[in-house]
Amino acid sequence: MLRLTLKGLAALTQVLAVTSALAIDAGESLYGQHCATCHGASLRGSAHGATLMGPGFLEKWSAQPARALLDYQMSAMPPGQAHTLSADEHQAILGYVVATAPFEASSTLRGSLGSLSALGSDTADASEAVEFSAADSVMDFARNAGTHTMRPVENFRPVSTAELNAPSPADWLNWRRTPDGHGHSPLTELSRDSVANLTLTWSMAMHPGSNQATPLVRDGVMFLTHANNKIQAIEADSGELIWEYQYDFPPAAKMLGGPTRNIALWQDKLFLATYDAALIALDAVSGKQLWRSEKADYREAFTHSAGPIVADGVVVSGINGCELFTEDGCFVTGHDPDTGEELWRTSTLALPGTPEYATWGDVAPDRRGGGDIWIAGSYDPSLNLVYFGTSQPKPWAAPSRGMSVEDAALYTNSTLALNPTTGELKWYFQHIPGETIDMEVGFERILADINGTPVVLTVGKDGILWKLNRDTGEYLDLLDTMDQTIFNVDKATGMLTYRADIADAGIGDTYTACPGIYGGHNWQSATYDASRHLLFLPVHQLCSDMTPRAVDLGPGGGGYGADVATYPMAGKEDKAGALLAIDVETMEVKWRIEQPALFLSGALSTDGGLLFIGDLDRNFQAFDTDTGAKLWSSRLPAPAHGYPITYQAGGRQFVAVPSGIGVFRALTATIFPNIYQPPDGQGLFVFALPDQAR
Repeated sequence: MLRLTLKGLAALTQVLAVTSALAIDAGESLYGQHCATCHGASLRGSAHGATLMGPGFLEKWSAQPARALLDYQMSAMPPGQAHTLSADEHQAILGYVVATAPFEASSTLRGSLGSLSALGSDTADASEAVEFSAADSVMDFARNAGTHTMRPVENFRPVSTAELNAPSPADWLNWRRTPDGHGHSPLTELSRDSVANLTLTWSMAMHPGSNQATPLVRDGVMFLTHANNKIQAIEADSGELIWEYQYDFPPAAKMLGGPTRNIALWQDKLFLATYDAALIALDAVSGKQLWRSEKADYREAFTHSAGPIVADGVVVSGINGCELFTEDGCFVTGHDPDTGEELWRTSTLALPGTPEYATWGDVAPDRRGGGDIWIAGSYDPSLNLVYFGTSQPKPWAAPSRGMSVEDAALYTNSTLALNPTTGELKWYFQHIPGETIDMEVGFERILADINGTPVVLTVGKDGILWKLNRDTGEYLDLLDTMDQTIFNVDKATGMLTYRADIADAGIGDTYTACPGIYGGHNWQSATYDASRHLLFLPVHQLCSDMTPRAVDLGPGGGGYGADVATYPMAGKEDKAGALLAIDVETMEVKWRIEQPALFLSGALSTDGGLLFIGDLDRNFQAFDTDTGAKLWSSRLPAPAHGYPITYQAGGRQFVAVPSGIGVFRALTATIFPNIYQPPDGQGLFVFALPDQAR
């Protein structure tokens, strides 16, 4: 077992004897502000930041001088903003990490604490750190000063099952408007001819964090989800606040900047999946909480980034944060919308007693991680099936989890078709068996009918577009949308095999993948125009180097287990962002746009012939769906994020888009330093035609 001898972090045996409680407290506060979003409040790490504890951390840093760790932190952290922290602040953060991380030798460290200034800073002892509480208190007072009179939503009409399954063109009732995941609107007031006159009508500041929200709209009332598990009811034509609800969650439950991608609406209730692994219902009229049902223990890293859907009168939702080894593992649940009672639970990891269980080799059931649900499901009322995508097994790399790519690890990286009433698994299709480089296929499932065949379409981080029969799970076709270098693809069978050096890599071996772990395709959902069988798909033309690391494989162990470096594809340095129009009947690309900035919002298409999407360079744009020609653009205060929607209120068509990049900036600020990316700017921006242009 690795021990903290620290020829390098050995200087950290000095770190702990005279560091005052004030310095550690200051370090904790600074860590929470600047580091926890990527590295986790518990120091476990995430997809956006390495672990700061355990074997993986020690393997990387134990043979280096402590000063090397401090110098690295001061030069690179936070990504793109290292200059914003003083040397004292960096030292305080490092002191907190060392004092907090459960190193095997931590008792020795804690027993002989030295000055943080012993690390070689030319600044004052961190025990003399500035008292931050006064400034924080003033800011807290300012934020909470004053009151706004809340009021109920007037004349609210409960949403029926029939309306949820086939919404009015004026409303946006599901995550992607319709339960089939199309993200397409039949509204036509905004068209190729009129969009040039589009102008900002109202906006709303939003809570800081990863702003990946999808507003819902019912009869001119918008229900807006913020990072921080906050929901507002707003007059959708004017931006006037009606009511606001704030869920009370433990701070340690919030991960990755707190994205909450969607809520669900049915009858007179709103349903929110919370950071602390619970499901709650609100009264849509008043914003009052009606019930809370706990699904899992957030202290085992369980959490939510995606919300529920309502299918056949059941609130169906997945869970994520499944990188740690637990008895439960990841799952999908169905809840009673009136009481919150859990009706069923279906594991996304194969259970003992099933044929699929053996696909994990000799790994015990409580040492299996992954299978997260990062994105809300889709629903087919005619088949009465919900469709979810599962993520990869964890740790990311097969050698880090004591497996090989020959171990399929079901039901990871799969499409699951479930009965929403019972949770019964009707069929599954595994896209990538034995996944070993974070090429998850866990994103949107778009349900389409093509030449009389019911299909489900999905794209993973590898950029491969899959077409399956959604009734049977039968493989139909695929399309490689970019120059991926990871797999050998048998298009006739849908079988993928890894490049030999990736399949054979062990702990410490670095290999390259194009696209990399951020995609390819990511959570920025495609949109589908069913009338023309056109799928509009945003992709990232990035590559990554991955190095598997040792991971604690004992009880409660697990994690991500790899170091990753990401950069643009060769020849695409000025074309990292791409947007494709694909005919899914023929599986051919109709047109393709490339630009320097990544497309960072979901896509929205309309019967007006428009495609709306936002990018890293703060542009919210409209393209012609026939040709890909840019028709309109508006510069936002921050990069567009989340999922744009369009709706009608007061007889007028609006387009709304969230902004505020959140945790993704840890990647983009480093790779694209020439694109200005403000760290803040979370808001909702709503556009419409001026009266004279209608």
